Amino acid sequence: MSGKVAALRRLQRRSQALLLEVYRDQEKVLVFGEGNTSAAVMLVGEAPGEQETLQQRPFVGKAGKNLDEFLEVIGMRREALYITNVVKFRPTRAHERTGRLSNRPPTREEIELCYHMLAGEVAIVAPRVVVTLGNTPLRTVLDDSKASIGACHGQPRPASMGKVSFTLFPLYHPASIIYNRSLRDTYLSDVLRLSAWLAEQGLTD
Repeated sequence: MSGKVAALRRLQRRSQALLLEVYRDQEKVLVFGEGNTSAAVMLVGEAPGEQETLQQRPFVGKAGKNLDEFLEVIGMRREALYITNVVKFRPTRAHERTGRLSNRPPTREEIELCYHMLAGEVAIVAPRVVVTLGNTPLRTVLDDSKASIGACHGQPRPASMGKVSFTLFPLYHPASIIYNRSLRDTYLSDVLRLSAWLAEQGLTD
């Protein structure tokens, strides 16, 4: 077992223990990051959904289909990336009448609770590029609650978390184009820009 794999497993155990302590009366399933522990590119989403929680893997189900399309455009394999989310458990709300659970945006408290987990992953993997999907990961990585994906999407910029410096490449979340079709062309243009930029840096497969 490599040192990075061992370090990530220790971080995962500590994170699970924290969730069990904070949410003693709830069943919170930890969905930790996965992938190449020496990846040059880290992909950061917002939080796991239903399928991610059931399979305990990030970006599966509908999100996985979006990811596959994304990877095809940028010319990379899933195995080449490290993939994770800001919040490591599914934020849910219950329907008033049926009680059925649905996804909701994570709260500030949930983001703050999980921040050290993401920072730990960044410290261990030490990626050269962090691709954020949507506002939540963008604001978390920058530690700037006022950052807006609408203002900086598709624009690489230097950033850091802890002692690790990297290039941040913000993108809209792929799911956003489902609810706002007008974003589709913008999202595709940004992904193509990312693909060209990664090729220039020699970071594609």
